[in-house]
Amino acid sequence: MRHNKTGRQLGRNSSHRKAMFRNMVTSLFEHGKIKTTDAKAKELRKIAEKLITLAKRGDLHARRRALSYVRSRDVVEKLFGEISGQFGDRPGGYTRIIKLGNRRGDNAPLSIIELVSEPCEPKVKKAAPVS
Repeated sequence: MRHNKTGRQLGRNSSHRKAMFRNMVTSLFEHGKIKTTDAKAKELRKIAEKLITLAKRGDLHARRRALSYVRSRDVVEKLFGEISGQFGDRPGGYTRIIKLGNRRGDNAPLSIIELVSEPCEPKVKKAAPVS
């Protein structure tokens, strides 16, 4: 039984999966978007959003935690500089997954995962009707 075992295994052992997601999240922050399969994109979204939330904190401990996952200092600088400033007032939902269709060779569903670029509009609460 798989009780309380979240996340997809993706046909890989844990060390391969961890290395793959480290590389993918580094590429996502470096280039802004990457093309991958749907299952990998959905798992990558969890990691990327946690790292952006960490970067929004901006303190030394958060930077060291990000450096322990993303090993490229340049990408962490970009994450804490540009990307965290871009999402300063957004409460979540920093990434977008766009489905592309199926890959020609093995019919795997492909998608693009990208960082959202438009600003967040604040939610306006409607006033209750006065009776």
